[in-house]
Amino acid sequence: MGALRHLAGRVWIHPHDPDPARVQGCVAVIADDAGSVLVDAGNSPAVAQRVREAVVTAGLPLPRRLIYTHHHWDHVWGACAWPDVEIIGHRAGARILRAEAGRPWSEAYVRELAAGNERMIPSCTARIAAMSGLWDGFTVVAPHVEFDDVLTLPGGVEVRHVGGGHAEDSTVVVVPDSGVVLLGDCFYPPPLHLRQPDDGLDLALIHRLLADFPPSRFSWYADSHDEPKPSALLESILRAP
Repeated sequence: MGALRHLAGRVWIHPHDPDPARVQGCVAVIADDAGSVLVDAGNSPAVAQRVREAVVTAGLPLPRRLIYTHHHWDHVWGACAWPDVEIIGHRAGARILRAEAGRPWSEAYVRELAAGNERMIPSCTARIAAMSGLWDGFTVVAPHVEFDDVLTLPGGVEVRHVGGGHAEDSTVVVVPDSGVVLLGDCFYPPPLHLRQPDDGLDLALIHRLLADFPPSRFSWYADSHDEPKPSALLESILRAP
């Protein structure tokens, strides 16, 4: 998990952790001579540091911008390790993260959260493990730049709000010149502590994504907690019984 893996064009992936108990999704790096773009920050400053080392080892420009695909902890808690990077996120997620930044984050506080909601125990256990020895100086960082619908960055990277049941601020990042769409967790069911018995993958959103970003133009669709999918594999989810 230390090295970047080239996906396509100028998109590189720092792979997700295949152990779901660790709750660590992939972090994408979009190379740009004017300063690369990170997509998500990882679940801790330790992951962010590994990403930084991997970027240097790969010989890519250091990041200038960081995009949050949504506000969930495992996508944003590494951001404080990038103090000089401009952070971009959807307005709804920014509101939530400003409130989260004011909480007294510590191992003791996370244990209090778990004690108040048994369904949060897996997430809280993962947070404590990810942050081992890293609480001093830790802070949740809200976006510096907020957007509502679509934002196009210099270099042609498109940031688009798609919403969905997993998080109201779910955002996808489109790299047209590389044929890649970075999906975050957008089509996943809600987090466990909010999930209802009938909740599943958001198939309607997958249909919409394939219509908006057709396989004729995009070869790779990368969600956070699985291997990147070629178009045929994403389409196969819709055909599954």
